[in-house]
Amino acid sequence: MGSSSTPIFLFPWLSLVAIIWLQSINGTNSVFSNYSSQLKSQLKISQVKLNYLNVASDAGKLFGWCSGVTARHLPLWLVLIIGAIIGLIGYGVQFLFLANKIASLPYWQAFLFSVLAGNSVCWINTVCYIAAMRRFPVDHGTVVCLATSYCALSAKIYIAMSQVIMAGNPSDDSIYLLLNSIVPIVTGAITSPFLKESKPASPKTRTGLVTIFVIAGVTGTYAVVETVAPVFDNMPSRLPPLILLVMVVLLVIFVPLVNVIKWIKEGNWSFKMVGEEMEKSVIKVEEKEVEEGGEGCREEERWETSVGREYGVRELVACMEFWLYFMVYGCGGTLGLVYASNLGQISQSRGISDTVLVSISSSFSFFGKLFSALLSAFSSRYMVSRPASMLLLMIPMAATFFLLLNPTNACLFIGTAIIGMCSGAMTSLAVSVTSELFGTEHFGVNHNILIANIPLGSFLFGYIAGFIYDKEGGGGHGPCIGTQCYHKTFIIWGIFCSLGTILSFVLYIRTRKWSKRREPGS
Repeated sequence: MGSSSTPIFLFPWLSLVAIIWLQSINGTNSVFSNYSSQLKSQLKISQVKLNYLNVASDAGKLFGWCSGVTARHLPLWLVLIIGAIIGLIGYGVQFLFLANKIASLPYWQAFLFSVLAGNSVCWINTVCYIAAMRRFPVDHGTVVCLATSYCALSAKIYIAMSQVIMAGNPSDDSIYLLLNSIVPIVTGAITSPFLKESKPASPKTRTGLVTIFVIAGVTGTYAVVETVAPVFDNMPSRLPPLILLVMVVLLVIFVPLVNVIKWIKEGNWSFKMVGEEMEKSVIKVEEKEVEEGGEGCREEERWETSVGREYGVRELVACMEFWLYFMVYGCGGTLGLVYASNLGQISQSRGISDTVLVSISSSFSFFGKLFSALLSAFSSRYMVSRPASMLLLMIPMAATFFLLLNPTNACLFIGTAIIGMCSGAMTSLAVSVTSELFGTEHFGVNHNILIANIPLGSFLFGYIAGFIYDKEGGGGHGPCIGTQCYHKTFIIWGIFCSLGTILSFVLYIRTRKWSKRREPGS
């Protein structure tokens, strides 16, 4: 429960603001491609071994279930701090090596610290997902999609920060590792007070969520416009774009402030009311809102939680639908993440700035995640299964990998945008799919079992890309230049994504009967 001076109707919205801020800095792995070339050079390793380090970061998700188990026994704010400390160690040691503060870092140690760094992301994500479900039990699917959309801005934020800090030495990419280690723990310390247990939000959350959706749309539009047509490039300082980006992310605090003003004007809350008297008055109004919500709200809540029963770990791994879902996510969301992590080498082989491709990918991933909020809201409102939404996202993504076979830069930019948008939407929607199909009681563990396919897929797809890259580049003795570096890789990735599309259709057919079971009156 919040402090006695904090209105309990306001606390869930402050929690949502905290979740959004955490998500906006939690995409630390999205800037791997920005420092991967320097890491490869200083470790003196091949492209295949570099891909193994990326796999190691993803392998941290194999232990993501630890965060789910911990969250069942410890308060969320403490789970958040633990995750941030793990990231501080994982990224911090790698920074010290790239900054030449450590004389040497054996490859196996770099691998281990990459695992720690990747695992830290799971802890923060688990906190955000569980907090969203507890604060907004009726609309948690939409809330999670809205909040995770900001994760796609992480690369943009870290790039803007690095350009300000390293204005005099833009070639030193170790700054990304420094930011990855420090920013999450500072943000965690600021937001942790708003993650304490509190009363869930009133069922009437539509207006607030629509407002946040509009703010998120404005934020994403700015990110895309600034990427496509950077208006600050001619300025001697890179501080203005960073300030503006931070300001648009902070805009979400506008929602709880509007709620305070509205309640004061309506006379439902006064600054003179403190402690128990204030809480009792707010509870009465909220009880009235719940009564006015009627059966419709209760129907939506039943649909939003799960399709039938809660699945424990044993039941989950014995379920055919889970393994279909596992494969679909691996050939969709995970493959999109692997593509994003290879953008550094893809841009280098095409002679394009890696910052441009990474910014395009992160910006359109943001809109994909934001679009998934609409899909989630549509699913809960009109009883459309979320696996059907996954199928709609897989189709264009599979086609795009074959579009990338065109050697023009225009197709590369368009393909990067489409893959970023589809995979971004899929990763956000997956949270709701997990809770819809397998329940919310064991969600923290179940979803982390699902994302274990990320390191497995990263190893498979990353190894394919690295092997072909080194072969086309002369055996890994230098960078590969030309469209042939990834030509075969795109074909193979496209085949896997097409397989995932077929499997997503099978998943939709098999779970459609579950959805019908949930329809009102059935």
